[in-house]
Amino acid sequence: MMVWWLASVAAATGAEAKVLKVLPQFLDQKGRFALAPSLYERDAYQFYLRKHPKDRLGLQLAVEWKAKGVDWSKLSLRAELRGALGNSLRNRTLEVPVKKNGWFSSWSECKIEGEQYQTFGELVAWRVTLLEAGRPIAQQESFLWSGFTKRP
Repeated sequence: MMVWWLASVAAATGAEAKVLKVLPQFLDQKGRFALAPSLYERDAYQFYLRKHPKDRLGLQLAVEWKAKGVDWSKLSLRAELRGALGNSLRNRTLEVPVKKNGWFSSWSECKIEGEQYQTFGELVAWRVTLLEAGRPIAQQESFLWSGFTKRP
């Protein structure tokens, strides 16, 4: 009886959410991050794009997340990116609406392409936040995110 009560209290407290995985991926001139639908091909193509920057059109963060007890119409994903171009740090913030597209978890992408990507530089650090009506409910950041200080 006590276990059931504790479970119902936990469910009534609101949203449960988690950012499970964040994969930074280069995009080629056609907007692809892989040439075939296999993990091996994806990793091999990402290795190729890493070694051939002229073949890149952009960058995406593929984000796996899960949530329950949320208002699905008010969910969005914010990606804060820090890049290095020459001796300067560049900051970009992207925000996209998300939809549940999986049974247990969902995937969403935040992309930076074209001119915006060319002036961004190489990705150094990132932070991803899952928002419900603008309120953070889950977050994950790269290990270098907290190590940088903003320069004016």
